Amino acid sequence: MQLLIKAKKVIQRLTFYVCAVSMFMLVPMMFLTTIDVIGRAFFARPVPGAVELSEYMLAVVILLGLAYTQQVKGHPRVNLIVSRLPLRLQSVVEIIINLLGMFIVFIVIWQGWVFAMGRMSTIVSDVLRIPQLPFRILVSVGAVLLFLELLVDLSAAVGKLFSRSHRDETDKKTATRVR
Repeated sequence: MQLLIKAKKVIQRLTFYVCAVSMFMLVPMMFLTTIDVIGRAFFARPVPGAVELSEYMLAVVILLGLAYTQQVKGHPRVNLIVSRLPLRLQSVVEIIINLLGMFIVFIVIWQGWVFAMGRMSTIVSDVLRIPQLPFRILVSVGAVLLFLELLVDLSAAVGKLFSRSHRDETDKKTATRVR
């Protein structure tokens, strides 16, 4: 159990730091876009390759921010039906959802890696000739981090399902309904 808690802390800290690195891409992207718009509007001279750079920076921000968004529960959830279920059944549904999410993310990891290492791994951007390979690899890296966060959520849901206090709450709810 102690090992599980340490692993959870390591995964969450790694996810946080990777997201912090990706957030630093927002500032140069903002300045680049601002300079490009000003150059285009007032001087009729856009920054060459600004769109490419912005696309690459945006890819970094999004792909490396997915796992942290999962960690802070920032993804949209609809609990209309699940919130009305008994607590034990809510935990079972959460376990199933996490397993399905992990399965889908595993496919993204696998296919992202296959695509990155495929025959088109030497492609470069049109204007600045930036290799696409590092950004294609980021798909798998971001998905691995998301997979680990889903694994943390899965272990929490399993722990919640088998915890004593959770069973006591469920028994109290059931007893209250019976009366």
